[in-house]
Amino acid sequence: MNYELAIQYLFDSAPMFQNVGAAAYKEGLAGTLSLDEHYGHPHRQYRTIHVGGTNGKGSVSHTLAAILQAQGYRVGLYTSPHLVDFRERIRVNGKMISKKRVVDFVKEFKNNKFKIQNSEVGFSFFELATALAFQYFAEQKVDFAVIEVGLGGRLDCTNIITPELSVITNISFDHIQFLGDTLPKIASEKAGIIKPGIPVCIGENVNPEVKAVFENKAKEVGAHIVFAEESPLQLPLGGSDFKPALTGLCQEKNQRTILTSVGLLRERGIEISDIAVKRGFRDVVKMTGLMGRWQTLSKKPLTICDTAHNVGGLQYIFRHLASLPHKRLHLVFGMVSDKDVGTVLSMMPKDAVYYFTQASVQRAMPAEELAKKALSVSQFQFTTYPDVPSAYQAAKQNATAEDIIYIGGSTFIVADLLSYLNLTT
Repeated sequence: MNYELAIQYLFDSAPMFQNVGAAAYKEGLAGTLSLDEHYGHPHRQYRTIHVGGTNGKGSVSHTLAAILQAQGYRVGLYTSPHLVDFRERIRVNGKMISKKRVVDFVKEFKNNKFKIQNSEVGFSFFELATALAFQYFAEQKVDFAVIEVGLGGRLDCTNIITPELSVITNISFDHIQFLGDTLPKIASEKAGIIKPGIPVCIGENVNPEVKAVFENKAKEVGAHIVFAEESPLQLPLGGSDFKPALTGLCQEKNQRTILTSVGLLRERGIEISDIAVKRGFRDVVKMTGLMGRWQTLSKKPLTICDTAHNVGGLQYIFRHLASLPHKRLHLVFGMVSDKDVGTVLSMMPKDAVYYFTQASVQRAMPAEELAKKALSVSQFQFTTYPDVPSAYQAAKQNATAEDIIYIGGSTFIVADLLSYLNLTT
């Protein structure tokens, strides 16, 4: 078995959420606990940090990992989804897991899956990926692993860990079919990662009802809770020696969340110097291989891609784009069908030139359907394209050096673009 066949086995035998959406969602921890038992509870062999929330959890996870690496720790990083290669999900000190290790895991699982308790109901793609990550981090003898929640929190299969710190970046509307149709309901699911006696950092205060959900959960389990927006920072935001690689309006809130989290880790006796913090912010892309977060692809015209994909994330994107000097704005844009497309379209700049397209996943909304919805909201200037490369090339041909090209609307739009440009880590 080679790597391509191993990955195909994972994708075919256990549907991947990023491709098919709800059909791949499997509620509950029974499968994860069975796999964890089978592999000898590997997550207990190293310290962990658990990062959940609606938006920003990828940036926060990568930056915390970079800070710990800068301090000299050996650090595992588990994130999702991947953009180009499955192995992006599982890294140690920024280096992706080897293809051979993925193949070996799939071989072993195929040979033993019927011996694993609960195998009669099957295992999801994300359960298998998580089991591989936890096992690999133990083999690599990491000091810390930063673990990003996949979906929700309470029933997410990463939620078997007992971390040094829990982080919840923010709460906004996403995956409401699974997590609830109100912010307090969504917050309640996210709050499921708050553990007895373990401190938790809440990144953004959304409203009093959401804040109360977190406060009540923390009180119930005896966890020290800190709201980043109310917490004094141990490092100043700004200064000539504080140069974060990740920029954009949304990253300003992420910075406060990260710095507050560092303070809580220090309180637990974990050594993290100011120098390591600043280096982690500055070198996060190089140290962890992060892609697709306000990523600049060229300067003239300024060309940017970003994986923001819901109302909460895209509102910051549109505000930031409007604040940048430009002659004309070109948006290569597509979404998946299970998002709040109507609300996103209502927020989008009306004076931009649109190149509506669709990603190469089953969940992608067809470009023609997106264009039809756009017309029902407002009069957009647009053309439709069958795939991301053709839309991107059209925008490049039409844009002048003083224009801005933005590519986004979905993680998978960015994934197709980076794959087309052969930009991998």
